[in-house]
Amino acid sequence: MSPKAISRVPVVIVGAGPTGITAATLLAQYAVDSLVLDRWPSVYQQPRAVHLDDEIYRIIARLGIADEFAAISRPTLGLRLLDNGFRVLAEFTRDTSRSRNGFPQANMFDQPELEAVLRANLKRYPRAELRGHAEVTDVTDTGEYIRVTFTDRTDGTVHQVDSDYLLGCDGANSLVRTQIGSAIRDLNFNQRWLVVDVATDADLGQWEGVHQVCDPARAGTYMRIGTSRYRWEFELLSGECADDFASVTALRPLIRPWTADVEDRDLTLLRVAEYTFRAQIAQNWRRGNVFLLGDAAHLTPPFIGQGMGAGVRDAMNLAWKIAGVQHGALAPAVLDSYEQERKPHTRSLIRLALNVGRAMTGGARVGNALRRAVLPRLRLLPGLRDKVVDSTTPALASSALVCRARGRLGGTLCPNPRLRDGRRLDDVLGTGFALITTRKLGPADEAALRRRGFVVLVARPGDALTRWLRDGRATAAVIRPDRTVARAGRDVSTLCAWATGVVEGPFDRDATSVAR
Repeated sequence: MSPKAISRVPVVIVGAGPTGITAATLLAQYAVDSLVLDRWPSVYQQPRAVHLDDEIYRIIARLGIADEFAAISRPTLGLRLLDNGFRVLAEFTRDTSRSRNGFPQANMFDQPELEAVLRANLKRYPRAELRGHAEVTDVTDTGEYIRVTFTDRTDGTVHQVDSDYLLGCDGANSLVRTQIGSAIRDLNFNQRWLVVDVATDADLGQWEGVHQVCDPARAGTYMRIGTSRYRWEFELLSGECADDFASVTALRPLIRPWTADVEDRDLTLLRVAEYTFRAQIAQNWRRGNVFLLGDAAHLTPPFIGQGMGAGVRDAMNLAWKIAGVQHGALAPAVLDSYEQERKPHTRSLIRLALNVGRAMTGGARVGNALRRAVLPRLRLLPGLRDKVVDSTTPALASSALVCRARGRLGGTLCPNPRLRDGRRLDDVLGTGFALITTRKLGPADEAALRRRGFVVLVARPGDALTRWLRDGRATAAVIRPDRTVARAGRDVSTLCAWATGVVEGPFDRDATSVAR
């Protein structure tokens, strides 16, 4: 069948999961048109991700759906590590109120519900079009444009669309990744797990956090997802499959420690499925103006709850850079920073997940003895406390948009405190670049920043931002649109000169100079 007439759009996004919809929403906020193509007609209903941290919640707020997410999510108390006798080895609590990012540190949710909220929000932006039943079959980069061929699965018609950029958000079996010839590096982790979702109005009487059973015979995880929804995950033994656990009765030996006082009739089995947990990372995340995001670029084992969040971070990192290049605010070379920043960050989280998983489940009897001796002391280690207790992720690597040569702040997220007028910092900074400083700028520096759309915020003595800068041994910090510190230091004029050399024009025409 001959293709229909060829259309043109600045950005084509393949895949309408959380990563793809986040990217489309952010691009629309920057007035960049996009077309999202997905083979499924609507939200894929099988639950997968169930956890996100305060950094990802902050991005969700940036999309404009913080209240909607709050309505479908549940802050959790943190993580308990249990031995095979269900005795507590260690407990890592999380702040269920507000962290330095402005949101609870650990949040449980049902992924189909989140995706429904994301899609409903996308409809507010006419610059983004979502087309379901669209099976992408070919990607061709001509050097001048990228031609995407897809089939409408409802009638078999073939369509083509040309774009300046293509974002491959099409999952672990990514066609886009195959088309650009990017090999997958396997990090030698492959485990078969049983995933169980149950609904009940009964009170299970459990600690309101994630339970990780550290048992080399059969590792397990328990989580309360919502008011009446629960998830268990268990490592499958050789010869076992999901069909062996297709009823509450068959599941009883596994879930009894949490449900001993609940009758079978009070437990509704929503889903039993087998998943293979893998650790993989793509060799190349970019070819020309074709980029890989989310599971197309990396797979993270679920032990630290960062799989979906890594894809959302990809979208947040890349969308404003593409918009900046499209609008002439940034040089095209800054797009190199996407892989330079995101790949090491993701690799470090994958390795953390692998180490946590192995520490929880490896070593047979010797492993159990070591866990009983070591795990209760883990929270005393500052590095692990930051990663597990405070949910802090690593700083981004140096790039054209991150300078880590001096000070402690470069590549890290700036905090998101409430300012004196009651607003959160993110609400004040808008969607472009900003400079946070404890000193009033000279007229020339401020004028140069304002011409490039910077928000200039002068922190007052005693404020949270002043303390943050002081602790980071800085007087001022250049903040990127994704709230990452691009550069910080004590010489404000040098920072201003650097910023105006990188940013050539405004992201946000409504940006103004403010003092709070």
